[in-house]
Amino acid sequence: MKFMVILLAFMGILLGGGCRVTDVRELTVNVPGMASDSDVERIRKALSPLNGVNKEQAVFDVKGHTIKVSYDSMVVATKNIELAIAEAGYDANGITAASARSAK
Repeated sequence: MKFMVILLAFMGILLGGGCRVTDVRELTVNVPGMASDSDVERIRKALSPLNGVNKEQAVFDVKGHTIKVSYDSMVVATKNIELAIAEAGYDANGITAASARSAK
């Protein structure tokens, strides 16, 4: 009887999905230094190597200095996205741009 309960529980996990495979979330990144289309392209290029970021659907609001990006939190963390933008030379959600850090 105990074996049967364990077997049924195991089957339920296998058939029910058990673990999450994806966890898509949305992140708004404040980028005060983003002011032109060339800035957008530079940031887009910085995000391109990141797996788990939906680059095609990223919304760049130059006037509002924000980027809305969908990402899979099972693949990439928010800090990875923010650091990629900072490494491109732009402050991102309070993370100082790499060029400003190296100038100190």
